[in-house]
Amino acid sequence: MELLISLLLLPILHLFFTIWKWVNDKRDQECYILDYQCYKPTDDRKCGTEFCGEVIARNKNLGLNEYKFLLKAIVSSGIGEQTYAPRIMFSGREETPVLEDGIIEMEEFFHDSIGKLLSRAGVSPHEIDILVVNVSMLSTLPSLSSRIINHYKMRQDIKVFNLTGMGCSASLISLDIVKNVFKSYKNKYALLVTSECLSPNWYAGNDRSMILANCLFRSGGCAILLTNKKSLKHKAMFKLKCLVRTHHGARDESYDCCIQREDDRGRMGFHLGKNLPKAATRSFIDNLRVISPKILPVRELVRFMVVSFLKKWTKRGATKRTSQGPIKSGVDFRTGVDHFCIHTGGKAVIEGIGVSLDLTEYDLEPARMTLHRFGNTSAGSLWYVLAYMEAKKRLKKGDKVLMISFGAGFKCNSCLWEVVRDLEDGNAWKDEIDKYPPKSLANPYMKKYGWIQNEDISTFKIPEEYMIYR
Repeated sequence: MELLISLLLLPILHLFFTIWKWVNDKRDQECYILDYQCYKPTDDRKCGTEFCGEVIARNKNLGLNEYKFLLKAIVSSGIGEQTYAPRIMFSGREETPVLEDGIIEMEEFFHDSIGKLLSRAGVSPHEIDILVVNVSMLSTLPSLSSRIINHYKMRQDIKVFNLTGMGCSASLISLDIVKNVFKSYKNKYALLVTSECLSPNWYAGNDRSMILANCLFRSGGCAILLTNKKSLKHKAMFKLKCLVRTHHGARDESYDCCIQREDDRGRMGFHLGKNLPKAATRSFIDNLRVISPKILPVRELVRFMVVSFLKKWTKRGATKRTSQGPIKSGVDFRTGVDHFCIHTGGKAVIEGIGVSLDLTEYDLEPARMTLHRFGNTSAGSLWYVLAYMEAKKRLKKGDKVLMISFGAGFKCNSCLWEVVRDLEDGNAWKDEIDKYPPKSLANPYMKKYGWIQNEDISTFKIPEEYMIYR
């Protein structure tokens, strides 16, 4: 009888052991953010209205029509006067960069942000097990990741990933790499470094689709410390809940809308095509289709299905109308998300996502303020938006934060974080968060350069005060 009972208990015990092991392994595969440090360059790299005018005046390939176009672009961009540019701009050599300019720009960021991050977290560079670096538009030999390893004297068995060409959505691609490595290795530290190198990528021609990038992109970056150690989860700031990547590179329209190329005179630049909004909308919709069931409560998904069915039923036989502007999702994302961390690709990008997700001004404030203060810092921009929320003491234990990013390819990536504890550190916003939001986001470019709008191309001459820069 005892033997029979033992035989019956064995499969039950095995089942319980299998379940326990699965749960335990799952806990070891969690991805936590312990800390992060946004890069805040020195004040001597700030781009004020007058300095931007000087830089534009130095370009001998621009004429009155290009000046008018640039003025309209920068006035409506949502970017303020406190953003940062690489040092090469201040030495007047943006049209003749050398390799060292890009390396110096990146190393200045690496040494500042990584050093501050590891010091504050109390983690030695020797303890880092995984290093992921993403800088899209600078590829060096040895790699940028190797330069970090050399500077901080990291271990020889560190697992290294060096990404280029991933564009503004590279942060979440790097995060996905860390998440997947964590599935196979327990009790690890990962360092994720995300930025963009502007020094060798200034466009000095007059192609409007390429000079637009000069107006939008600014210097910045972020270093993030992650772990899957269960013993450190009480010290963590965020826990990754899910991550979804969407890539429309197979579509020619999407692939060509955001691409690095040469103009008809051989000048290298970054082309932003007219199809960009359409490509972004397509990838965004496809990404939402996948992530929505992962982050929204069942009641909201059921409500959406019922409402969608009723709309289709009542519109049977009606003539289809072509929609203009952003498409509304029809789903109330606030039922599963407390905060929206939106890529600061531009004022139109932020407003388009706001309309699509039916977000309030409160929801969009972090992205708007980040665009105004730091500009579009490419893959690093999401972390400045997150830091703004933290500095404003919005992030409370249990809150959910949805990150949304877009990038060349064309890609849309998103992820959901859970806030592990109440957060209130200011990060890069620490010394100035009380100034935001300002009463007005209007920049003074129109006031200073608005006279260009009234000039005639046949009689136009640059005023004497600007001639020294040509």
